[in-house]
Amino acid sequence: MPTDNRTTGWPALDYEELPWHSVGEGHASRTQRRRASGPYRAAVPPFISAQKISVDGELQALTEEASSELARFDAEVGQIAAPFASILLRTESASSSEIENLSSGARQIALAELGAHASKNAQLIVGNVRAMQAALSLSETIDGRAILEMHRALLEESNPGIVGHWRDQQVWIGGGNLGPHTAQFVPPHHDRVPALMEDLTTFANRLDLPVLIQIAIAHAQFETIHPFPDGNGRVGRALIQAMLRGGRLTRNVAVPVSAGLLHDTGSYFEALGAYRAGDIAPIVHSIAEASFAAVHNGRTLVGDLESVNGKWRESVKARRDSSAHRLLGVLLRQPVIDGSMAATELGVSSVNAQVAINRLVDAGILVQISTGKRNRIWLAKDVVRVLDDFGARARRRT
Repeated sequence: MPTDNRTTGWPALDYEELPWHSVGEGHASRTQRRRASGPYRAAVPPFISAQKISVDGELQALTEEASSELARFDAEVGQIAAPFASILLRTESASSSEIENLSSGARQIALAELGAHASKNAQLIVGNVRAMQAALSLSETIDGRAILEMHRALLEESNPGIVGHWRDQQVWIGGGNLGPHTAQFVPPHHDRVPALMEDLTTFANRLDLPVLIQIAIAHAQFETIHPFPDGNGRVGRALIQAMLRGGRLTRNVAVPVSAGLLHDTGSYFEALGAYRAGDIAPIVHSIAEASFAAVHNGRTLVGDLESVNGKWRESVKARRDSSAHRLLGVLLRQPVIDGSMAATELGVSSVNAQVAINRLVDAGILVQISTGKRNRIWLAKDVVRVLDDFGARARRRT
């Protein structure tokens, strides 16, 4: 929902011309080399820590309603005696990764969390789970150190050389690898990043702003600064979760806002572009609408998992305090297990853990997905189906 820039009072990006020193042209054609030579233009984002915010009454009302829905859903799920916090955290991480074209099914993600052989994308998504966990744990104080820690949690296993500091190189989005000259967007020169990030965290800690509007703007500013060589989108959406928790819109769970953004990534990226042109309304609208979609999809997920849990408990013929029944709660948040994990989670011997697993196999809840009798792995197919259904709904345009 575009607005007249003059009514928002938000500053647009400026640009500066910088020299470009090629670092290698490989097999590029002469035309490609010509296009990637000479000076280039990089963004110069405004400082926003003291900016006033103005949105129209309709958008203000939308954000207030979205904020109420987020808080209500968080409270509802927080009262349920099931491990939905970890389930929703995983689904939010998977959806955020999929916005970056890193997709994987629930089975592969669960295998990666178990430490078993899994796809590269699944391993990267598990890194995003760690980043989201770091975001929530650091939500009381959102500063540069906290954001660097989110980035470290995301990429310390897959790309450790770039964690622990802001980027020290020019980056660009789109346009190929030869240089920034034909890019869709060129973030600020790396020398500007430290001051811009300090300004951003000052803005993120203001107490005089409507929380959801503040979150949308902080997220857009973060993506504009692009403070890392890789992982900016995922860390930027982890920042959303940190600010939701820090702003007390959520207290119990990570509401899957990224799953809401996944409904229409085109509009989401257009909203980021509009922000850079000086219009905050589209990104605020995008985050608000994503919140409604997240709550709707999240409620369906919780309801589906409660149905699975109820069906399971009726089918297991054992005492309610037995290891078999306790293992059901583990399977809701970790649908792929081995004997060692079961024993650790239940606090029992490996022999007793295997007895519990066998009961669930007999009840049709677990199926063995490994071969042979050594290092066996079991899958709770009902949970995997429900999680994959959640992902399919998130991808569906509305």
